[in-house]
Amino acid sequence: MGAPIAARSRDGGDNLASAAVAASGQWIDEDGVRQPADGVHAWLPGTNQTLCGLALSRSRLRRFPHVPWPEILPESGGSADEVRRVCPKCAAGAMGSRRDQRPWRRTNPRP
Repeated sequence: MGAPIAARSRDGGDNLASAAVAASGQWIDEDGVRQPADGVHAWLPGTNQTLCGLALSRSRLRRFPHVPWPEILPESGGSADEVRRVCPKCAAGAMGSRRDQRPWRRTNPRP
């Protein structure tokens, strides 16, 4: 398993707001749109691994770039109908300690 990726954009800002979903399964909703199912992970489009460090291809995870991360949380309703498990590492990395709070960031790092 690889090391977790740094969630920084090229200009130094956080990309966590643009986190999408990678899942081990899928289902088709009544509108004919693919939705994530089973185990879900946070994924930054343009990378080949999840926030917790799983390689997408080796883990056989399907990408869902059209589904934002907050929509798969069970509290949201949204696309969470068939979600069985949310990766706790990805949830902590993408959402912070609380859902309404920004992700944790060190404000005064050591030199």
